[in-house]
Amino acid sequence: MLKYIKQYAESITGISIYPLISLMIFFLFFVAVLYFVKKMDKNKVEEISHLPLEDRYMGEEDNRIQNIKHA
Repeated sequence: MLKYIKQYAESITGISIYPLISLMIFFLFFVAVLYFVKKMDKNKVEEISHLPLEDRYMGEEDNRIQNIKHA
């Protein structure tokens, strides 16, 4: 099956630019995420890092389940 795709892709003119464009999009996205993470407030990062461990951040749905269990 790959043979047919390869034959078809070779017949398309200018297809060699697509891998380069894909690499550039990936690189720019990676740099943007890295920039965003570096600019984040350190207190916010600390708060987010404790979210899975603290009960005070339970959602409304979870609180209702807890109330049913204790009733």
